[in-house]
Amino acid sequence: SLSTGVGGDDGRQADPVAAGSEPGEPDRRAGTRRLAPGDRPGATVDQAKDACLNLLAVRARSRAELAKRLGEKGFRLEVTEAALDRLTEVGLIDDTAFAEQWVHERHTYSGKGKRALQRELRDKGVAPDAAEIALGAVTDDAERARATDLVRRKLATLSRDLDRDKAVRRLVGMLARRGYD
Repeated sequence: SLSTGVGGDDGRQADPVAAGSEPGEPDRRAGTRRLAPGDRPGATVDQAKDACLNLLAVRARSRAELAKRLGEKGFRLEVTEAALDRLTEVGLIDDTAFAEQWVHERHTYSGKGKRALQRELRDKGVAPDAAEIALGAVTDDAERARATDLVRRKLATLSRDLDRDKAVRRLVGMLARRGYD
């Protein structure tokens, strides 16, 4: 069975894998199965770049995330590196900018503390120095203000007859899960 279809008149093969699917998962669009890593011996750098652009159209990603996804799609390592190098050259991949954006959004909108953000950036493959620069934007005062806001919101939803110690445990647990000291 074929796992890729022929693209347009230029003879390139189209990638039938949806940007969010996992290896071994059937493709929802074409009913085919994902390719195993290295199963694309004839894949070109342009195809790898197109796959990266499709992933970047969904959300910003780190270089390590893109490399992992291309590997899952069966692109050879040298093709993956060439595509990622080119996208880095033109500024579409920038781990420092990605880390800064990630920290700002996750701290502001999801209420994450520095520890949780540091863990998320490490999981995304961002270099420690780039993560440190991005985390430097979250001051102690900003983190304290965000934690205070989270506690205030949570207090509004807690039952008024709840034991004080139990309420404090719930609030501390909520802050700890979000990465606050």
